[in-house]
Amino acid sequence: MACLVESSTVETSDGIKLHTKVFKPREEIKDNLVVVLVHPYSLLGGCQALLKGIALGLAEKGYRAVTFDMRGAGRSTGRGSLTGFAEVKDVVAVCKWVCDNLSSDRILLVGSSAVKLGAPIAGSSAIQIEQVVGYVSLGYPFGLTASILFGRHHKAILQYPKPKLFVMGTQDGFTSVKQLRNKLSSAAGLVETHLIEGAGHFQMEGPAYDAQMADLITGFIAKL
Repeated sequence: MACLVESSTVETSDGIKLHTKVFKPREEIKDNLVVVLVHPYSLLGGCQALLKGIALGLAEKGYRAVTFDMRGAGRSTGRGSLTGFAEVKDVVAVCKWVCDNLSSDRILLVGSSAVKLGAPIAGSSAIQIEQVVGYVSLGYPFGLTASILFGRHHKAILQYPKPKLFVMGTQDGFTSVKQLRNKLSSAAGLVETHLIEGAGHFQMEGPAYDAQMADLITGFIAKL
């Protein structure tokens, strides 16, 4: 393995203990920026192991990456919430831990899986953390059903003024390309989209796309 992996425990403001992993390059670190990856919704089977491939890819490219199990997932304590707002505390706690323990004042938040709430949770967290310099969504839910369920998260990320990258497959079953473009037309700040031709929502979560996701994330970092 071309990187070092360290485990730690992060405690949230409400006493939840989060199992956290830091992926560090073996060679020189390129940047003091740290990528914090937010896994899909724990109540639907999400956990940090799903993001290991992307984290390894980022470390191999010289960036430190952090994954963690949100409350109720993996080895973390607590229970997942239905709306994802309790999980925002988890993301905030991990980002604060990163600043305090990894000597970083620049964080890129990456949220995975729209329908499983990872991307909306990360988006709502970004506005609460001063050190976050940008946001990447790997499949964000802007379809009708998702808007009913996660509308409050939508508002937060659309109003977020810092640079944003939205990655989506053209065959995403939850959000059409037209819906994505319509929503993002009203978004604040710099907004980029990257469409993966022929990819479905759950395909993008699979390991076959990990290397491509790591490439897209590092390309976005270069612009921050």
